Amino acid sequence: MANYLAQFQTIKSSCDHLVIAVEDVSDLWPTIKNNFEEQLPFKRACLNNKTRNPVFVENLPAEFILTTDARLRSRFPQEQYLFWFREPYATLVLVTCEDLDEFKTILKPRLKLIVQNDEREWFIVFVSRAHPSNDQATKMAKKVYAKLEVDFSSKKRERCCKFDIHGPEANFWEDLESRIMESIRNTLDRRVQFYEDEIRKLSEQRFMPIWNFCNFFILKESLAFMFEMAHLHDDALREYDELELCYLETVNMGGKRREFGGLDHGDDQAALLNPGNKPLTQIVQDDSFREFEFRQYLFACQSKLLFKLNRPFEVASRGFPFIISFSKALAIHENILPFCMREVWVITACLALVNATNSQYNEGHVAPEIEKEFYRLQGDLYSLCRIKFLRLAYLIGYGTEIERSPVNSASLSMLPWPKPAVWPSVPDDASSEVLVKEKMILQETPRVKHFGIQRKPLPLEPTVLIREANRRRASLSAGNTSEMFDGRPAFADGSGSDVSLKTSPSNKVQAISMSRALSSPGFEGSIDRPMRLAEIFVAAEHALKQTISNPDLQKTLSSIKESEQKYMELTKGAADNYHRSWWKRHGVVLDGEIAAVCFKRGNFDLAAKSYEKVCALYAGEGWQDLLAEVLPNLAECQKILNDQAGYLSSCVRLLSLDKGLFSMKERQAFQSEVVSLAHSEMKHPVPLDVSSLITFSGNPGPPLELCDGDPGTLSVTVWSGFPDDITLDSLTLTLMATYNADEGGKLRSSTATVLKPGRNTITFPLPPQKPGSYVLGVLTGHIGHLTFRSHSFSKGGPADSDDFMSYEKPTRPILKVSKPKPLVDLSAAISSALLINEAQWIGIIAQPINYSLKGAVLHIDTGPGLKIEESHSIEIENYRNSPQSSADMANSGDARKDSSVAANKDFEQLSLHNGKIELPDWASDVTSILWIPIRAIDDKLARGSSSGAPQRQSIVDGMRTIALKLEFGTSNNQIYDRTIALHFTDPFHVSTRVADKCNDGTLLLQVTLHSQVKATLTVYDAWLDLQDGFVHARQGDGRPISGFFPLVISSTSRAGLLFSVCLGKKFAEDENKAQQDSILNIRYGIAGDRTIGAHPPVAVKLNETEGTGQDLIFRSALVLQQPVLDPCLAVGFLPLPSDGLRVGQLITMKWRVERLIDIEEKRVPQNNVEMLYEVNANSENWMIAGRKRGHVSLSTKQGSRIVISILCVPLVAGYVHPPQIVLPDIDEASVSCSPAGPHLVCVLPPALSSSFCIPA
Repeated sequence: MANYLAQFQTIKSSCDHLVIAVEDVSDLWPTIKNNFEEQLPFKRACLNNKTRNPVFVENLPAEFILTTDARLRSRFPQEQYLFWFREPYATLVLVTCEDLDEFKTILKPRLKLIVQNDEREWFIVFVSRAHPSNDQATKMAKKVYAKLEVDFSSKKRERCCKFDIHGPEANFWEDLESRIMESIRNTLDRRVQFYEDEIRKLSEQRFMPIWNFCNFFILKESLAFMFEMAHLHDDALREYDELELCYLETVNMGGKRREFGGLDHGDDQAALLNPGNKPLTQIVQDDSFREFEFRQYLFACQSKLLFKLNRPFEVASRGFPFIISFSKALAIHENILPFCMREVWVITACLALVNATNSQYNEGHVAPEIEKEFYRLQGDLYSLCRIKFLRLAYLIGYGTEIERSPVNSASLSMLPWPKPAVWPSVPDDASSEVLVKEKMILQETPRVKHFGIQRKPLPLEPTVLIREANRRRASLSAGNTSEMFDGRPAFADGSGSDVSLKTSPSNKVQAISMSRALSSPGFEGSIDRPMRLAEIFVAAEHALKQTISNPDLQKTLSSIKESEQKYMELTKGAADNYHRSWWKRHGVVLDGEIAAVCFKRGNFDLAAKSYEKVCALYAGEGWQDLLAEVLPNLAECQKILNDQAGYLSSCVRLLSLDKGLFSMKERQAFQSEVVSLAHSEMKHPVPLDVSSLITFSGNPGPPLELCDGDPGTLSVTVWSGFPDDITLDSLTLTLMATYNADEGGKLRSSTATVLKPGRNTITFPLPPQKPGSYVLGVLTGHIGHLTFRSHSFSKGGPADSDDFMSYEKPTRPILKVSKPKPLVDLSAAISSALLINEAQWIGIIAQPINYSLKGAVLHIDTGPGLKIEESHSIEIENYRNSPQSSADMANSGDARKDSSVAANKDFEQLSLHNGKIELPDWASDVTSILWIPIRAIDDKLARGSSSGAPQRQSIVDGMRTIALKLEFGTSNNQIYDRTIALHFTDPFHVSTRVADKCNDGTLLLQVTLHSQVKATLTVYDAWLDLQDGFVHARQGDGRPISGFFPLVISSTSRAGLLFSVCLGKKFAEDENKAQQDSILNIRYGIAGDRTIGAHPPVAVKLNETEGTGQDLIFRSALVLQQPVLDPCLAVGFLPLPSDGLRVGQLITMKWRVERLIDIEEKRVPQNNVEMLYEVNANSENWMIAGRKRGHVSLSTKQGSRIVISILCVPLVAGYVHPPQIVLPDIDEASVSCSPAGPHLVCVLPPALSSSFCIPA
């Protein structure tokens, strides 16, 4: 089978679409050929994929070929079996006939002979040549076509269609395409099954000695190519993937050593996207293929299919790991490949893949995540190509032009040198080139960094190149060590070749001449002497010219300028793609490499912009080592561009880095630049942020506490990161309030401040501040003409101390300013209720707080319902003996001592003049209490409540206010205002209830007295004035039955009185003059302390001191209602019908109303003969047919009756509540239900009716 490989390749190149065979029985094809070919390609085809799932294919290409064509007839049976994918997928049989006899005798047998081959998918197109105007010919054509359908079509499949040559029917082309697609689909399924069976047989033998990969490849790719012809690209791609896995699994199987390949001219150029780069017959080896060419061929086939599927992202995602893995395979066979074949192949592969995917990629047609990942892969490809290109440039002597940046060093120092079997030698005619290289090396002058920074250059090589090259020379056995290393000592860290960067050209000349003088003549004989570095460069350059076949790549390595331009393109391509991907930081890092080239070319503006991005990234990530490499370059660009603000900022950032990154001399150079610029005339001075260099914090310990209006001094710790002393011409510290966004005061240093390196303590004069808590805000100042600003806290102390300042915990307050302290306090001396409508003492406590009240005047203004008893004097006494004064005395400082001095002035009476009083001098420094006689006025009569929970008086009703204003201080300029609320109440709250009814109609009325004050009440007497309709039993005087007087009631307790009353008659002529309420009169006394609450009135207390007593009178209104002891009306529910209630059946509900007592006897109005009734029923259970509400006439005589009838209809079945009748104008207690209505009634379901029956 492998012998057909060349023919298979030829067939693939010439056959790229499906073939439809045309069996022209009646020589019709030349006539209708154009009509049929115009339908190609098929617009929308439905085919089955490998898993037999339908797939819609658009624009499926195909070709109609006659069966007599040489392309179909010149095939051997073996070829047809092997290359079955190129055979026709459908056979179109063209026939025409105008006579039934001819059809039966000639056409039908011939068609039977054509279609008897079961392997072919066929269908018949009957071409009608009858003209539409010829009815007889048209009818005959229809009869023949009908006979044709009967003979060759079936119910399962239609195999015939009719084409009218003078004008086909509208749906003919759809039917034709349907027949063709059905035939192609069946043929494709049959051939896929055939290939799968054959492939399965070969797969089972792949670990056997008879295994032949070429046979497997032809079958597998035939299947894949057949899918590709059918535009089933996903299935074709899957076949190539399986083919690749099988090849990698069996390529080195059985211990057979095969050639790797890659030795032909042009193999250095990757063929990842060109499957026809080499014919398969050239890469075949025994029963398999060479790995170098075949793996690239498979990837090229996969890429071609992916591009057809419009999936360039997947090409890139597959291509990058393929390049990495294939590069490893090249490294394994590097000793047999041309010099640097691996690096050159990777460069060409990356560039080819980048260009192809970029040209095929349509931005915006994929998801944002896929788009970012695509650009990330593009950046990786550019970056890999860039590193390989740098390695080639270094090998040919351009290493001195490569920026020794961290990214270049990290990439190249880990990239191994090429490992050829023998390092290439210098050609005999290359002596002039060696001299040019040596001159280039001698003229190399390393660029000195700004600020005179001395730093060991970063390495660009994994090991010393001269050692690696000479070690791989086959004839090297001995030599002069100093000559081997070109007069330079070897370093174990691989940086020996870089020592020349620190050596002057004169020293290099001496070293080279000395090495040549010390070389022995014996080494110039049969044994080759070691190669010098210039010779290595020349030898590598000549070897690369032999390896590289791409003229563009040769041109880029021909000169330093060309290589630098190519390096710039690759770096910019990688950076741009990384910026559009997830890995934006990689793009920023590569911007630094672009900046280095721009700086070298003198484009300092672009270099500064790129360096700023890199520095921002390194600073944000905290990579200070990398920042120390790049930041001096940015500073140098800014200085050249005369960007004074940026240059100052860079110097400050350099000083802010870890001290170990720069020497003391370098840090001093940074500071000198800052000071020099600060004292120079700046064109555009801008504030300089030194937050990372000068930090500050408050001193350890509690914050400084001041009062409003108090000045002070504030000490602040300032940390300086400058290496030397620096003078601050001015220094200002801003305080920030913690509970609002307002900026506090600014503290200024009066003299110039010298900051020493490390910790400094600075004292600021503190002017009076507003009340509040303050933290350190911003530190600003001047260094010469330069304004600086710092808003960073220092972290000088350990993490667990208060001196450790961090943004991760709340900032510690540095200053607390208290609000204005109160100098005096006025408060009420009592907390409980006082007696209303009685003269009571109220106590006002005047408490000085470390301030004298000498000459103070108190203004008193009473609110509504409150007045001062001016007939009595106001008393003032010392508050020291009061039990409540202990807490207040503690707050008043030394008030206790002050009161002891004025012990002889404990009491005094004061007079009120125009609503104000003057406090005595002895009360200026002690806490005193003023007793003011006052009366709360309330004209309303207290009202009692009925039995049950007593209704207490509302606190708001008894609330009164008194406004106080105290003028004190020098010239009474201090004013203290206070409004005090006072609570007044009645001494009792009265509640009543009927305790019992005697047989003679006498009622026992219980009256309960509830104490509402914190005092002891003594009841001396009580009597009840009854309202009209009630009289005292046995013609009593209204005193209670229980005469246990005096009755003592303690605070918040209660007592009871029992009265005996009877019902009396009420006459109509007395209605207007009748007493509406009963009045309870109580004569009582009170014993209480004025420091607690209610107490004896002022006048009473004065009389008691004179030896006489005066009782108090309390009156309360009681509402007594006549009890209804006998009903006057009887309402009875009449019985329901005996046959019961049913849903939907009308029924009459009846109630009988009977008067039980004569209307005159019960004092019912004479004109109330019309009685109102109302029927209540649940609307969900009942429907009322009559009037729900109305009036009926009932005689006023005892025994009169009336019946109220209501029509209603039950709506639901079950036990429901019946309708109820009520008399709204009659009290419920006057109505008796006799006989009482039922609680529930039973309603039966409706009777069966034919209208509800459903026929079966």
